Amino acid sequence: MPGPSVPAASPPSVLVVGGGIAGLWTAVRAAEAGCAVELVTKTELAEGSTRYAQGGIAAALFPDDSAARHFADTIAAGAGLADPAAVEVLCEEGPARVRDLIRFGVGFDRDDSGLERGLEAAHSRARIVHAGGDATGAAIEAALVATIRRRAVAVHERTMLLDLLVEGGVVAGARLLDADGRIVERRADRVVLATGGAGQLFRHTTNPAVATGDGVAAAARAGAPVADLEFVQFHPTALAAPGTPLISEAVRGEGAVLVDASGRRFLPGLHPLAELAPRDVVARAVWRTMAEQDGAPVLLDATALGGEFLARRFPGLDLVVREAGFDWSREPIPVTPAAHYAMGGIVVDLDARTGLPNLFAVGECARTGVHGANRLASNSLLEAAVFAERAARALLAAPSAPSAPSSSSAPSISELPDFHENRASGAGDAVVDREALRALMWEAVGLERSAAGLAAAASVLAGWCAPEVRDRRSAEDRNLLELARTTVAAALARPTSVGAHFRTDDPDAAATAPGAAPSPAPTTSAPFEEAA
Repeated sequence: MPGPSVPAASPPSVLVVGGGIAGLWTAVRAAEAGCAVELVTKTELAEGSTRYAQGGIAAALFPDDSAARHFADTIAAGAGLADPAAVEVLCEEGPARVRDLIRFGVGFDRDDSGLERGLEAAHSRARIVHAGGDATGAAIEAALVATIRRRAVAVHERTMLLDLLVEGGVVAGARLLDADGRIVERRADRVVLATGGAGQLFRHTTNPAVATGDGVAAAARAGAPVADLEFVQFHPTALAAPGTPLISEAVRGEGAVLVDASGRRFLPGLHPLAELAPRDVVARAVWRTMAEQDGAPVLLDATALGGEFLARRFPGLDLVVREAGFDWSREPIPVTPAAHYAMGGIVVDLDARTGLPNLFAVGECARTGVHGANRLASNSLLEAAVFAERAARALLAAPSAPSAPSSSSAPSISELPDFHENRASGAGDAVVDREALRALMWEAVGLERSAAGLAAAASVLAGWCAPEVRDRRSAEDRNLLELARTTVAAALARPTSVGAHFRTDDPDAAATAPGAAPSPAPTTSAPFEEAA
């Protein structure tokens, strides 16, 4: 670990890449500390995954709750692989960060007792605070964007990260593709990556189009350790309609249930928490039930909640569902799993430092160790806020040696025996086709994996080469191809099932997902097709 932080002689210049809660929070705090801050974001400032977060943000804010209970729930959901030190930081500091959000102007929903709260899967207490019913992420994004506009932060929209500038082993800035299509360099004393996840690796995802893993790929190319990319959370309930919009877990928290094509609930016999079991359990149960009914989606039945309640509690979802042609107050709606969240990423310490001097990572692109093998619902916004706050403080310290990573459930991917071979194996003549890559990842590296399927995927990926980087699309395709290879390598290196990583060839696989034997992947049918 680095030695004690030494205050810098003067506030450093800071380049923040990413415009979600993690990037905005870091930029705001760094500007308040007197740093010269530039923030770049791939599309408009308000775009990104944060605005689509529906359920809310989890924190032990209420008299019947405690940080210790939140800690225990997070550790349990992480399937034994969460880093206790990181989880302790999350749960102890989380309530203060929610209060900060209120001060930033987030109008959380209220009831007669104060803040209104909901229950989500694997939480032992109702502790999820929300805004606008199901628009928590949008409310947080709007409040932080408004705050950024009032700070001395230079914002560059429609600007994409290409690569990090590394000089003498120290990060000195970044190479960017600007809004006019020019490749430019921005130098800074500190670089903070807040680029989100890589849901676009998979054919079906709840992530926006910008989620192509740019920060993780750039950090890996620069030599920063990355880990746990095999742990991808598939949300159990995306609407089986073009675009696979997310149907928040909070709907099940309010009492909605999952049923098969015949109307039978299938989760009570698989887990004592039924529809509120950890996400990996629910997602695999949905996946296997779909396989048993020839790929037809399962149904989310919220009819018992009533149309008036659904419209009031979930106004955004109510609109989405009705625009897709369903009246969920009268009929169950078809749902399917979809790639949702990356538990792995750039390895960081408890102050968001990476293995490269002057490089920090926050939000979904960072591997803090909080989530282990499976993220607890509504911990993502909290993690972003907590570690962005810590990163902003650490930015002010003098440069130090690369930090030691927080305890990892697996070696850095760069330490895997075949990592460098896989990275260099793209000598094929065929330039990668994004849709073919996404289909391959969905089938071979989705909710259920096997050595044979992963090896076959690795062979196909090795036959593709990245395009020459000329524009945003080609740069994204390079990142997706590199991340696909490293994700497959990581999944092959973990032969046992744990959390979101399920190996059908693991002798103990049946115990990992009780009640069902491994099934073939559901056939993708027309209702799942995404909009072109």
